[in-house]
Amino acid sequence: MGFNRPSKIQENALPMMLAEPPQNLIAQSQSGTGKTAAFVLAMLSRVEPGNKYPQCLCLSPTYELALQTGKVIEQMGNFYPELKLAYAVRGNKLERGQKISEQIVIGTPGTVLDWCSKLKFIDPKKIKVFVLDEADVMIATQGHQDQSIRIQRMLPRDCQMLLFSATFEDSVWKFAQKVVPDPNIIKLKREEETLDTIKQYYVLCNNRDEKFRALCNIYGAITIAQAMIFCHTRKTAGWLAAELSREGHQVALLSGEMMVEQRAAVIERFREGKEKVLVTTNVCARGIDVEQVSVVINFDLPVDKDGNPDNETYLHRIGRTGRFGKRGLAINMVDSKHSMNILNRIQEHFNKKINKLDTDDLDEIEKINN
Repeated sequence: MGFNRPSKIQENALPMMLAEPPQNLIAQSQSGTGKTAAFVLAMLSRVEPGNKYPQCLCLSPTYELALQTGKVIEQMGNFYPELKLAYAVRGNKLERGQKISEQIVIGTPGTVLDWCSKLKFIDPKKIKVFVLDEADVMIATQGHQDQSIRIQRMLPRDCQMLLFSATFEDSVWKFAQKVVPDPNIIKLKREEETLDTIKQYYVLCNNRDEKFRALCNIYGAITIAQAMIFCHTRKTAGWLAAELSREGHQVALLSGEMMVEQRAAVIERFREGKEKVLVTTNVCARGIDVEQVSVVINFDLPVDKDGNPDNETYLHRIGRTGRFGKRGLAINMVDSKHSMNILNRIQEHFNKKINKLDTDDLDEIEKINN
């Protein structure tokens, strides 16, 4: 899997997760730091492959993230020929009353709750390890918080509870303490939250067309393996994908109204390198792991429903590059006083300076890639 030595989160978390008797853990860790491999190892260490029923349960906020975690389980569980994995996601239909024999179940909270309670596919009293991944995303998604708590309450007292989150705002912290009793805690300082391997810049523009021109100049000056570009609305994402295609780029478009199967197919093509640019809305900000992504562009800065900076989403977006210690670039397009104010507040929040980039100066753009 390409690990030569443990990352910081693996080094700190694994001794706690593998300890006997099992210990609970609340850990803060960005995506791209190896935390998925760490909790997968913890699950594999507790599974008894000879027992043909679910023993480990992993909750993911999205279908895409569940599939991605499943891939890691399959890779790391290669030496367990009897080990099987089931996906509890929308669209995976089973007969009512049917018991499942897979030892690890990974899925989204709503479907997992149905499988445990209404449909009785899983006996929650037999679960040994419960993982809740991307907790900050869970509580931002309608219904997921309540569903996760209901699942946790069905589990036995001696079940090991592991919760991971990239950020720990107060709401996440309250949720974590409800779900994980008597935990060990691994927390980052605020300035450690933005990955040090990612260089962050902003570009001043006056309107959408200038933002597009700046984007073309960036592509003209530096070599980009693969890029992810985030837009605020589906309409902007569709327009931008069409414009980039006209410029000759291989572009994939991803947005929330697509069926889950369509979204998975788009991500798989991007992961295989068939398209070099992925234009997306927030649906893809969390946890999509594509090793070749060297640049993330915020065509629109992330804001919440009240128009305030969405710091958690900013962190998740830029975390698509700079994975596992590699260097990455994050470029933010600023086109108004309001968006400049948003950027300033993001800088203050993370205690990190974001430098200005002049995209009319090709020499300056070239320098940022060194």
